[in-house]
Amino acid sequence: MTSSERPKVYGTTHSTYVRTVRLTLAEKAVPYELVEVDVFAPGGPPASYLKIHPFARIPAFEHAGFRMYEAVPIARYIDEAFGGPMLQPSDTRERARMNQIIAVLDSYAYRTLVWDIYVERSAGKSSGKVPDEERIARALPRARTCLNAIAELKGDKPWLAGQTASLADLHAVPMFDYFLRTAEGRDLATRIPAILGWWNRIAQRPSVSATKPD
Repeated sequence: MTSSERPKVYGTTHSTYVRTVRLTLAEKAVPYELVEVDVFAPGGPPASYLKIHPFARIPAFEHAGFRMYEAVPIARYIDEAFGGPMLQPSDTRERARMNQIIAVLDSYAYRTLVWDIYVERSAGKSSGKVPDEERIARALPRARTCLNAIAELKGDKPWLAGQTASLADLHAVPMFDYFLRTAEGRDLATRIPAILGWWNRIAQRPSVSATKPD
C-alpha cells in the first residue's frame, strides 16, 4: 500500500514516542509533515486534537484519510504501507523477539530511563530545581535490570532482534539517547558491552541524526 500524500505526525520533536515514528519514516525514506502538538501546554492540547487522539497523548498519525494513535501500531503500519527496507523480521522467532523487546522497553525501561533518571537529572537545569537524588538512586537498579535484560535478549546479534535493524531498535533509540545523556546512564552502559556496542552502531545511522530532539 502506498500513497503520494505525505503522512502527518502529530507531536513534538522531544517526545520519545514521536521520535520512534519519525525514525521509522526516516528509515523508510518517507517524507512527512510534523504537526506540533504540545500536550503539556496550559489547558492541554487543542480540543480539535481530541478528534484525532481521544486520550490527548502523542503521537498521532494520519495518512490519506487514515488516522491512528500509539507509536507501536503506527510504526508497524508505516513499515507495511511504504516501500523501503522491511523493519520487521520475517523469521518468526526474530519477530517475536522484536515484539518482546518493544514490550520490555514500554513496560519497564521507559519510565525508569527517561523520567526517573534523565528528566529528574536534567529538568532543573533551566528552572533551578534540585534533582531528587533518592529517586535517581532508586531507579538505577531497575535501569541496570532493564539494560541487562535487553542485552541478554539481543545476544550476539548486531541489532536488538537480529541481523538487521528493526522496529525494536527504533523503539529503543529515543529512550537510550536521553538516558545516555546522564552520567549515570553513560556509566551503566560502559559496564554492559552489548548495549554500548549497539548504541555506538545505531547512533551512526542517518535517521538517528535526522531526528535528534531540538
